[in-house]
Amino acid sequence: MTYSSERLQRSWRSRLGGVRVRSALAAAGIVAAAVGLAGLALVYTAETTLTGNIDAAASQRAGQVVAAIKAGDPTRLAQTLRTSAGDQTIVQIINPAGEVVASSAVLAGQRPITAMRPAAGASQWEQRLLSPDSEDPFRIVATGVETDSSARVVVVAQSVSPVNESIEVITRWVIVAMPLLALVVGLATYVFVGRSLRPVEAIRRRVATITGRDLDARVPVPSARDEVAALAETMNEMLDRLQAAADTQRRFVADASHELRSPLTTLQVGLDLLAGSADTSRPQIQRMQAETERLSRLVADLLLLARVDEYGLTLRRNDVDLDDLAYAHRDRIHEQHPQLRINAEIEPVRVPGDVHQLDRAIRNLCDNAARHARHEINLTVRADGGTAHVIVADDGPGIDPADRERVFDRFTRLDDSRARTDGGAGLGLPITREIVNSHGGSVVAETFADSGVALHIRLPLDPDKAPGTGIAVEEPCGS
Repeated sequence: MTYSSERLQRSWRSRLGGVRVRSALAAAGIVAAAVGLAGLALVYTAETTLTGNIDAAASQRAGQVVAAIKAGDPTRLAQTLRTSAGDQTIVQIINPAGEVVASSAVLAGQRPITAMRPAAGASQWEQRLLSPDSEDPFRIVATGVETDSSARVVVVAQSVSPVNESIEVITRWVIVAMPLLALVVGLATYVFVGRSLRPVEAIRRRVATITGRDLDARVPVPSARDEVAALAETMNEMLDRLQAAADTQRRFVADASHELRSPLTTLQVGLDLLAGSADTSRPQIQRMQAETERLSRLVADLLLLARVDEYGLTLRRNDVDLDDLAYAHRDRIHEQHPQLRINAEIEPVRVPGDVHQLDRAIRNLCDNAARHARHEINLTVRADGGTAHVIVADDGPGIDPADRERVFDRFTRLDDSRARTDGGAGLGLPITREIVNSHGGSVVAETFADSGVALHIRLPLDPDKAPGTGIAVEEPCGS
């Protein structure tokens, strides 16, 4: 399975598991269950009511026949036995011997339709088919009657075909209406929940764009005073607290760095004076000067990062010759570390940018390589299509692939020999990334010669692809 298909499946799973879909499915399921139960109740009620009406009609006809028999009126009896148009009621009169003495015309010459023989004044009920070929059963009531001459049993049968037809129509409508109603309710719920979640989506999109540099941004608060508005207000309050904490931290770092610059300058001047005195230990003075210079660079880097975090970084754009910067740092590293072999493959490459910032970025990479290299450093500058490449590699201990992104974080400590115990403060690479990103480029750590590491800067040659951001800052010297 390809990566794109896996992403597509995850996307569909996330959509199917969304609030809108779950709400729509839940509403449709509830409506379908409710309509189904209501349909069953309706069918049962209708069947019971219609069957009761048939029983009432059959009982009424039986009473009419019994009254005619007791009155001894042949004409009246004949009228009760007659079946009118559309009437599905049939009648038989049976003597004690089980013979049909009178019946409706449709039953002329047929045997008794039931074996029930109730006593005089009693009635019995049953439902059955009148013949094996018939499809609709009949509700049959048998009533016993006593006359002056002999006993009789009046049998009245009422077809339940109207009941079955009505129940079939009701069932069909319930089966058709249930999914349609569930679908309509589900779609309506999906639409309405989507409209209700629009403020939540707006909040999500806004939060996704908030970074540590724009904590002053706030999420939109809906006009409706509901749970979503309460969520938005709570998130804005949280952003207020985060912004206040970040501002406090930045002010502390900036103020501390600024306040440390003056005493460090005094220390440096004092050490320079001591270095010129004949009665002092020159190695100790040189060691103290190196540590003071290192501390000065650390303070300057902290001050720069604090200002960049607060204001961003604006570039003073000019044409910058990367090859000139690379040659200058090659010579500097060669002079400071004569024991290292420096291999340079430098082509003329010009990019738009801030020469001071790009010089700082290349300096940081070269200093980092010089600290970790065992025998050699490779410095490469070239152009490829619309991209300029600056690669500084060393044959020192490499960086584990899991740490190649983390190494650009501030004050990062690694478990191998590329730790800060070798003189690094953990700020050079983060500053380099800030500078390169502000030029629209990127910097990554790659493998060099199977064991070392190569820090690779990519910068666009097109000025339109390297927009600067933020406010220009006055950068401290000495870093």
